Amino acid sequence: MKSDPQLDLIAAPPRLTREEGLARLDELVGRDLRSLALTHGVTVFREGRKNKGWAGHVVEHFLGRPPNSDKEADFGDWELKVVSIVPDAAGQPRPKESMSIAMFTAQELETQSFGESHLYDKLARLVVVGRTFEGFEEEQSICLGATSFDLSDPAVYAQVEEDYEEARWVARTEGAYALTGHIGRLVQPRPKNEGLGFYARPRFVAFILGFEDSPF
Repeated sequence: MKSDPQLDLIAAPPRLTREEGLARLDELVGRDLRSLALTHGVTVFREGRKNKGWAGHVVEHFLGRPPNSDKEADFGDWELKVVSIVPDAAGQPRPKESMSIAMFTAQELETQSFGESHLYDKLARLVVVGRTFEGFEEEQSICLGATSFDLSDPAVYAQVEEDYEEARWVARTEGAYALTGHIGRLVQPRPKNEGLGFYARPRFVAFILGFEDSPF
C-alpha cells in the first residue's frame, strides 16, 4: 500500500531514547535558553504575562519534539522536566521551587495503584534539566546540565508510594477538595490549572539533581 504524503508530513518525530536525550543535552550545557527561545519561536512573554513553561518548551524543541499537554511521558518511555536554579544564602545552587510531575483526576487517584499511576510512570524514567533563574524578566537563562533519575532507591520508592497512598486516602475519605500541599513528605498533591497535579518538594528536587545526599 502506498503511503499518504499528507500523513507522512505529520508523522511523529523519531523516537529518542533517554541515553540519546542525555547525550544531546550535554550539547546544551552553558547555552542561553532565552536566546534559543527566539531561535525556536517560543513565546516567553505575551501581553506582559510570562509563559511559565517556556524553558521546557525550548528544551523540547532542541530535542526535536514539539511541546504538548499529553499525560503520557514526553519521549515515550522517559519524561523531561526543566527546573529553575537559584543560589541559596551561602551561594550554593538550589531549586527555586517545587517541580510539577504529573496531572491526575480524582477518579484516577482513587482507582489506580501507585504502580499504575502517571506519577510512577514519570518518576520511573526521568531526566531533569537545571537552568539558571536570574529574575522575572528572564533576560538570560543558562542551561546548567541534565541528570537522570528513577525510583531504584527502595527508601525513596517506599516514601513516594506512601505519599501517593496518603493522597488516595484523603481523596476517598474527604474528597478531592481536601488535597493540599500539606500532604506528602516527598511528593505533594495540589490544584493545577483546572485539575490536580503531583509536585516534588524542593528538597526532593535537590536530591534528584545531586545537591542533597538524601531527600529526607
